[in-house]
Amino acid sequence: MIDFFNTLLYPIKLGEAWVMYAWHWLFDSIGMSTGWAWAMSIVGLTVVVRLLLIPLFVRQIHSSRRMQLIQPEMQKIQKKYKGKRDPESQKAQQAEIMDLYRRTGTNPFSSCLPILIQSPFFFALFQLLNNLKAQAEGVPGHDAIGPITREVAAQIESSTIFGSKLSDHFLGADVPLNTKILTAVLIVLMSATTFTTQYQLMRKNMPAAALDNPFAKQQKVLLYLMPIFFAISGVNFPIGVLLYWLTTNLWTMGQQFYVIRNMPAPGSEAERARRERLKRKGKDMQELTVPGLEASDTVPDDAPKAGQRQQPKGKKRARTQPKTQPTKNRR
Repeated sequence: MIDFFNTLLYPIKLGEAWVMYAWHWLFDSIGMSTGWAWAMSIVGLTVVVRLLLIPLFVRQIHSSRRMQLIQPEMQKIQKKYKGKRDPESQKAQQAEIMDLYRRTGTNPFSSCLPILIQSPFFFALFQLLNNLKAQAEGVPGHDAIGPITREVAAQIESSTIFGSKLSDHFLGADVPLNTKILTAVLIVLMSATTFTTQYQLMRKNMPAAALDNPFAKQQKVLLYLMPIFFAISGVNFPIGVLLYWLTTNLWTMGQQFYVIRNMPAPGSEAERARRERLKRKGKDMQELTVPGLEASDTVPDDAPKAGQRQQPKGKKRARTQPKTQPTKNRR
């Protein structure tokens, strides 16, 4: 099973090796030290990966906005089958939901695509850096990976930043104090950037209605559990992988800041802020529409129409007014 997994990751490792080697050549040519040149090559690799993922990210944003716009119609379907637990009703409800997804071109799983696509790159880099020592020592089964030959692997293995190798871990025998400090700082920064990214997403770019449901409550719990997860898992990763992780978190945070400011979710605080900014500039905000969904479907049935104010009605005021009879013309 491990050999099969390694075989699947090999093309990605080969591509990452060439990208890192090219970035190292660039930074080395401008006079950067060997250790920092290899460290910055990991940052450059991260930038290349995230640039390749931009089309998927744009697709994720559009799908996420469609999901928010079809929520009123989704609530209608759920209300229609509320309390019905028989298999026929459950099957009919699922069929209507799938038809709604099909008509509007919405994919509820598209938000997971960027994370899933990044995972092989992450594990491939982990293997690439984790095997540098064995490759440099000529251990059987650890052959050259593209331009990362035994000599290059030895160069990467011997190069340092802040006195620590890119393949060093927090855990291990005789790990120097400076390596533990550097690893701890990277883990703290990773946790902080992840927390900030998720916090601004939930606080500014989610409608109030979306925050009051079990899924949103689970997200809030995960928001505070993620730093613990990073602390537990981060100590097992090489410094180079932690550097990759921190760089991709910073990219995600900046990318999301741009999206929240310029393409906010419908009904969110960010959308109201953007509407006010455009209003001050004398511009109108373009309203979002979903193909396959009528405009009236995006507004709940009991919502007041735009420009109208609902007044409370008492029982006495609900009486019908007497009808006036038309008068006949007299000659």
